Amino acid sequence: MQHNDSILDTRTLTASGPAIAEAARIVRAGGLVAFPTETVYGLGTVATSGAAVARLYAAKGRPTFNPLIVHVADPAAARGLGKFNAAALALAGAFWPGPLTLVLPKTDDCPVSDLATAGLDTVAVRAPDHPVAHALIEATGRPLVAPSANRSGRVSPTTAAHVAADLGGRIDLVLDAGPTRVGVESTIVACLSEATALLRPGGVARAAIEQILGRPLTAPAPARADAPQAPGMLASHYAPATPLRLDADRVGADEALLAFGTSLPPRADRAVAVLNLSPAGDVVEAAANLFAHLRALDRTGARAIAAMSVPREGLGEAINDRLARAAAPRP
Repeated sequence: MQHNDSILDTRTLTASGPAIAEAARIVRAGGLVAFPTETVYGLGTVATSGAAVARLYAAKGRPTFNPLIVHVADPAAARGLGKFNAAALALAGAFWPGPLTLVLPKTDDCPVSDLATAGLDTVAVRAPDHPVAHALIEATGRPLVAPSANRSGRVSPTTAAHVAADLGGRIDLVLDAGPTRVGVESTIVACLSEATALLRPGGVARAAIEQILGRPLTAPAPARADAPQAPGMLASHYAPATPLRLDADRVGADEALLAFGTSLPPRADRAVAVLNLSPAGDVVEAAANLFAHLRALDRTGARAIAAMSVPREGLGEAINDRLARAAAPRP
């Protein structure tokens, strides 16, 4: 397997039995394969190989203090990596497979590379709900780390074309199974004590989690900016190259408009371009369109992207989290 500091011949294969078998062969050899999950496309390699994980960090340009999520086929595989308390068992039972990541204390013999966990004594684990992702994990026979398949800090990919645009020449293979269904990354919940903390809103809404727990989620404990507890917690993340302006109630002639709902700002027709996350005002539809629309508006040459406000209910909490991080000052 080539090192990632050389130019790789990145292939794209339509997901099929033979393509998945080829992807598993590459991953077992320490290579890098992008594959679809229900949330976004992930960049996968074996979680137990420090060398493979190092190549993944380098391909993404991701800081190594930012931990990775380990993807497993089922809860039984997860129990070999992390220690489940009652809350974790309840949440895994309710939402796996699905877009929920649990941060757990490592088992005493956790085989995941210390580099993948950024040296923490915890591990982030989820079981994805996508047939291609599940088949690849099964065929590989090992847990896979799989952060979003894009350059670090940029807009996450929801199609194979997005992956190729960001990582072509840096990874070995892209498995193409069409657009992802959810469109925003997994919700991350820390199950480390009696308190269960929401670290990142995502594809499972807060209310659904709290209904299973029978109590509110807590806020995460304060952490240093260079020591996040989980992925997606950096202040600037998910960002297009074009500056993003939030809660827009007007749009300039040199701006692109990221709209939501039926009521557009005055003179929206003078915008460089307009894309509506959901004309019907549906936050589920908006989440599925978010990253693809940001990428498209980023290519218009606009001076800025003006984003209309989106309600915070349900998946709207995750949308607002991603937009706030995309608009944050760049490091």
